[in-house]
Order: sequence, then structure tokens, then C-alpha cells
Amino acid sequence: MKMVVNYYLVKISVTLFLINALLVVTISSAQAKPPSQVKYSVQRQENTKMRESLVLPYAFSTDDMGTVIGIGAMATGLYQKQMTVGGTVYGGGDSKGLALSLWDYRILDSERFFFSAIGMVGEYPLLRAYSPLPGEFSAPSSPRAGSNDSSFDDFIQAEGSSNWWDVKLEYVLPWGSAEKQSMATYQLQGGLLANEVQIADWNPFKTGTSVLIARQFNRYQQYRDEDGELSGAVHGLELGLLYDNTDFPVNPSQGSSQYIAFSYNPQWLESKEQWTFVEMEASKYFSLGANSFAKQNIIAVNAWLGYSPSWQVSQDDAGNNLVTHNPPFLEGATLGGMYRLRGFRQNRFHDKAAIYATAEYRMTLDYNPIANVRWLNFLHLDWLQTVFYVEGGRVSPTLHRDTLFSDWKTDVGVSLRALTAGILVRLDFTQSKEGTSTWLMVGHPF
Repeated sequence: MKMVVNYYLVKISVTLFLINALLVVTISSAQAKPPSQVKYSVQRQENTKMRESLVLPYAFSTDDMGTVIGIGAMATGLYQKQMTVGGTVYGGGDSKGLALSLWDYRILDSERFFFSAIGMVGEYPLLRAYSPLPGEFSAPSSPRAGSNDSSFDDFIQAEGSSNWWDVKLEYVLPWGSAEKQSMATYQLQGGLLANEVQIADWNPFKTGTSVLIARQFNRYQQYRDEDGELSGAVHGLELGLLYDNTDFPVNPSQGSSQYIAFSYNPQWLESKEQWTFVEMEASKYFSLGANSFAKQNIIAVNAWLGYSPSWQVSQDDAGNNLVTHNPPFLEGATLGGMYRLRGFRQNRFHDKAAIYATAEYRMTLDYNPIANVRWLNFLHLDWLQTVFYVEGGRVSPTLHRDTLFSDWKTDVGVSLRALTAGILVRLDFTQSKEGTSTWLMVGHPF
């Protein structure tokens, strides 16, 4: 009896994980990872339909939001086989939110131009920012809020709203693997590529896919307490280039990818600060083959470097520091949260420059606990994956090597991930010196 009970507890736990994780298909943002990817469609041998859709109620609880309930929906292949639409609405206590999204619409059925848009509005009982107040001076002897040496307790927190939206236009360049057609098609059996792929050497003009991206992003945040209101806005522009030479961008097992971008926020509309930011990111994947309990073993490594050339520090007559022409705490050279340094609070660290590196060991398990459960077939669960990872990095006021490679913040973690209906969802548990964090997101962090 005990073995039977434990078996069904595993299936129930996996079901709850998938239901909650699929929610974030509609609200996840690409703020901290390359906002572009290879354009593709997935054909699962287990499902001959061209369309995938899902409508699910959900409930969750966090310190910042309290307990909320809502409903999320998504559909792929409604009009174009690669296009996905989604939305969610939720509420509970003082929290409420609405999100809508559209991914990878081929503009007027063009061959190489793709359009995406995603946005969200929300009200929350607690918003936290590791940042000085606008125009606030800091003494040279004390670390600035959000800097690498700042205190965990040095933050702004109040009830407020957080609204954002992104629109982007992507152009698949006509060379490499995309010379003849912009989109790739992947045949999956059991969630893995049906045919073995041998990755060719790194050469953007002969192999892999290159994508040029133009993105316009907007952020509004407002904090309200007994002392009044504090608000800020971003209306930024980003131009980036992605090169992807992996075998399967949803779950790479070999190959590499690189991304380079320049962002500019002009002083226009509600945005009061002009700033610039440049970044470079690289990822590499190594396949270790299969073993007795995993049909896939992968080593994945990633590195990222960001720098804000416009960032300036001035001093008053008393020697106090004032930062100007800098990205706000949730943009630019920022670490902490759902993608980088997951063991720390969202946007915990922020400065003129940032460096980050991570390594993951991903095991795609043979065992599927709900494979033969008919009433769960709608989840289209192909596989579960366990992941062990370590991360390190720091923010810095300079690009000097001696500073960048000293006093790193580190964390370690374990993750449960699943491929369901061709979409990868993840649940990460990460431990750092500042506590334990849990992140529920769509897609690998890199």
C-alpha cells in the first residue's frame, strides 16, 4: 500500500507542477536572457494535430503577492504553425494582474520578418527595489543600495503597481542554415529529436541561424506609502544579433549560441533619464549520451557581460556620490532573480558593469510518472528533467579585471523541468548566503 500511495503522490505532485508552470507561459518576460530565438515549429509523433491549446485555473502564494487565484490560456498554431498566443488574469487580496502575449507572427506571411508583443499590468501589496531614491546621495564610505557590497536590508518597499510591455521585430538573416528558409522544423519522439543531428563547425555564413532583432521595451513602476508616491518609467530601444548553432533550441544538447546587443533609453515621454547599455552572452552545450536512468545527459555552460557606458558618478561639496545617466535597478547590469543568480531576490544587484557565469548538469529521465494516466493526457508530457547547477557573478563600478573577478556572489541549486506540448517549463530551487529562492518559469535560463 505504501508503494502505491507514493506512486500517486508523485503523479499528483508532477501534475500540480505542470499546471502552475504553464501559467507563466503567458507572463514570462525575456528581460534577462536573449529576447530572440530560432524560428521553428515542432511536430510531435505522439500528436498529429497542428494545434496545441490549454486552459487551466491555478493558485499560488508568495511573500510579495500573497495568495492569488487565476486562469491562464495558451494556443499554438491557430493561424500560423509557429505562432503562439496566451493570456492570464489573476487576483487575490491586494494583488491583481492581467497579461496578454503574441509570439512569432510572420508579418503578412512574409518569409523572414516576425513580430511579437507581450504586456502585463498588475497591482501588488509589496514591491521591493534595491535602489537609492531618485536624486538621493550616498556617502562614499557606505555602499550604494544594490551594489555588490550592499546590505540585504537596504531596499525600498511599498505597495504599488508594476506595468510593462515589449514589442519586437525580428529578421532571420538569409545565410547559414536559414539560407533557403527562415524556419526550422523539428520532429520529436518522446520529446527528443527523432533523427540524430550532427552539429557542423561554428560558421554563421554556413551553419546555424542568425537573427537580427529590434525591440522597444517599456516599464512603469510606482511605489505608494504614507510619505507619498515614487514612480519611474523606461521607454527603451534595443538592437541585437543572435547566432544559434544548437541542435534543438528548446532543449539544446550540443552546439553553441551567442548574443550581442546595444540598448538606448532616450529622455522622452515619462522617462526622465537617458542611458545606454551593451551586453554580450555566450552558451555552449555538450552531450554525454544516455545511461541506465537518463536518456539524455547534458553539460550546459553560460557567460554574460554587461556594461553601461553612459553611467556617471558625480560628487557634491561634501563628497557624497550621485549617480546619473544610469539604467534603473531592473534594467542594464543587473543580477538576481529568475535567470541570473537565482538564489537572490529579483534585481538584487545593480551597477555600471556586471559579469556572470553558470554551469548546469541536465539529466532527461527515462521515467515518466504520468505516461499511462489517461486523464492527464491533455498535458502532453514528453519527459521530466532533473538539473543541478552552480552560479557566480558580481556587479561592479568598473570593467577593470581585478575588480570584476573578485568577491563574486555564488549560489547552488536543483531544478525540475518538463517538456509538455513542445514547451519547456522549469521549477528552480536555489540556495545562497541570502536565503533560498524558488522560481517557476518557461524555458531554460539559457
